Amino acid sequence: MIQRATAAALAALLSLTLSACATPHLQAPQTPPAGFVGPHVEEGSLGRGVFVVRDGARLPYLRWRPAEAREPWAVVVALHGFNDHYASFRLAGPWWAERGIETWAYDQRGFGLAPGRGEFAPETLTSQDLRDIVAMVRARRPHAVIAVAGESMGGSSTISAFGSETPPDADRVILLAPGVWGWSSQSPLNRAALWTAARLMGAKTVEPPAFAVRRIRASDNTLELIRNGRDPQSILSTRFDAMYGLVDLMETATERLGRVEKPTLLLYGAHDQIITRGPMRHALEQAGERPGLRTAYYADGWHILNRDLQGETVYRDVEAWLRDAAGPLPSGAPPVLPALRADPKAR
Repeated sequence: MIQRATAAALAALLSLTLSACATPHLQAPQTPPAGFVGPHVEEGSLGRGVFVVRDGARLPYLRWRPAEAREPWAVVVALHGFNDHYASFRLAGPWWAERGIETWAYDQRGFGLAPGRGEFAPETLTSQDLRDIVAMVRARRPHAVIAVAGESMGGSSTISAFGSETPPDADRVILLAPGVWGWSSQSPLNRAALWTAARLMGAKTVEPPAFAVRRIRASDNTLELIRNGRDPQSILSTRFDAMYGLVDLMETATERLGRVEKPTLLLYGAHDQIITRGPMRHALEQAGERPGLRTAYYADGWHILNRDLQGETVYRDVEAWLRDAAGPLPSGAPPVLPALRADPKAR
């Protein structure tokens, strides 16, 4: 009896050890359906449609275009943040459209109405998606300035794609508080806990504790936070392996920021409680002095800059920079790194 109990305990321990060594789950590429014609755009009504990328995955989009069928002088391909979806640009898109800028915001794999909701996708796959989508937009708007704007995790995805050996064929890069809180910026306790949880309980989901939601705010726009929390397309309960995938992506973004060659505008808010000052300083210092990298530090800005109460300040700066990357920003916002170096909390 004792021997059987001991054997059972050893078997359970062995099973636990093997589970701990399992690789956290990531989405795999899809298999294109029979008769697949390659990447293409399927337009719907009311600005909605679908980008069909090279493996046949269908990534829904929302589009805001200039009125009266005017040809846009610039186009923004917009990438949302973690657990968000394409509607995260619903305030910026119409504002830019009034000024002749078209915006296409799409659901990344695992989010919104895209395939594999809740499951994280590898950077190699999301970077290929972005390359396909930029190529499709470029084919439709050959004479426009094409920019990719990534917010938070969308910024991580954008940096990873443009810092790779095969960057998308866009003209500019816009980073709105990009996710750079990777492994090198995590505490040893965080790293160990997430590494273990992603392997032992990868598919298990967890919601942020109430005290954290009260203490940590993504924006000063309370109505927007409430709306986002009630949006059925938002993900409120997150898989442990998705959190692991996010941190992995943010580390890739940290490593590749200095490799992005396209003219880049990085925007960051002094009140950002999600990507805090220390990780942002680390990423910028690691990137070093790079021609074409311009930054703007907003004293009143929070994390989701394009939905803050001062959102129009950001929209206006983006418009001005798209017109003239070397010109002054209307806000007069100073560079980010000197402000962080002067801040004792950014160490």
